[in-house]
Amino acid sequence: MEFQALIDNFTNPALLFFLLGILAVQFKSDLKIPESSSKFISIYLLLSIGFKGGQELSHSGLGLEVFLSLLLGVFMAVFIPIISFFILKRKFSVANAGAIAASYGSVSAVTFVTATSFLEFEAIEYSGHMIAVMAMMEAPAIIVAILLINYFRSPEAKNGSATGFRQVVWHSITNGSVLLIIGSLVIGFLASDEQAEGIRPFTTDIFKGFLAVFLLDMGLTSGKQLGIIVKRGVYPFLFATLMPFFGGIIALMLSMQLTDSEGNQLLFAILGASASYIAVPAAMKQAVPEANPSLYLPMALGITFPINVMLGIPIYDNIIHAMAG
Repeated sequence: MEFQALIDNFTNPALLFFLLGILAVQFKSDLKIPESSSKFISIYLLLSIGFKGGQELSHSGLGLEVFLSLLLGVFMAVFIPIISFFILKRKFSVANAGAIAASYGSVSAVTFVTATSFLEFEAIEYSGHMIAVMAMMEAPAIIVAILLINYFRSPEAKNGSATGFRQVVWHSITNGSVLLIIGSLVIGFLASDEQAEGIRPFTTDIFKGFLAVFLLDMGLTSGKQLGIIVKRGVYPFLFATLMPFFGGIIALMLSMQLTDSEGNQLLFAILGASASYIAVPAAMKQAVPEANPSLYLPMALGITFPINVMLGIPIYDNIIHAMAG
């Protein structure tokens, strides 16, 4: 297998800034990104990738592949949390198992954005409807996890649960990142080529620069989470390390039956592999307050996110090239 893509990924400036953030934490540096700036950049990245995806979708049209891609995304968002829950329930409480399962069934928009940046760096095309697939995968995993928690939790815990299921579903759908990515996708779809060209300097030209700063911030955050997860023992570390590849490989194999686009296949793999650390914690805090965020958040952000960014993306790319002959 060729590992040139792995080498290229480690020399990608965005990834190097991510590693710089991790090193800064280990060196106990006072380097930090202001929280307000970090929030603005995350909003910008979601807006930009959604708008560009809508533009691509308007050019490609809505065909059978789009429908099947959305269906595959929803299937993975249901399948992965179910498998994860029954693996985790052997070692964790029902609430914690459900919260972790929701994280790994849902997706990370930042990991997805990093993967699209990798594709652009390698000059590999992907379809705009993959943005819609990502958006569709946010909520189902949360809903499935809540159903599993409510079914398996003790009668006392059921009586103490004050959050209604309908409220949780609505909160998942209207989550800020989900709403922004879907809204930007629709706006990009409706905008004409001339209108899109007018804001191209904002949506495209400065994208990689903002991504580099954001990944620096993610490196700082991930570095802080690593110490927390180490104290939790080997089981959560192994799950956070191995589960991404399980989900990623399954999503990749299924996507190969659906599309010949190497870019789409890689994005399906990274969607199957990524874990949510934004939408899920917000939903779990409301729906399952007894779940421990110091467990599922470090697993997703401290272990799975770096693995996907540094190793997962180039490994899946190599597999795709090997399978293509």
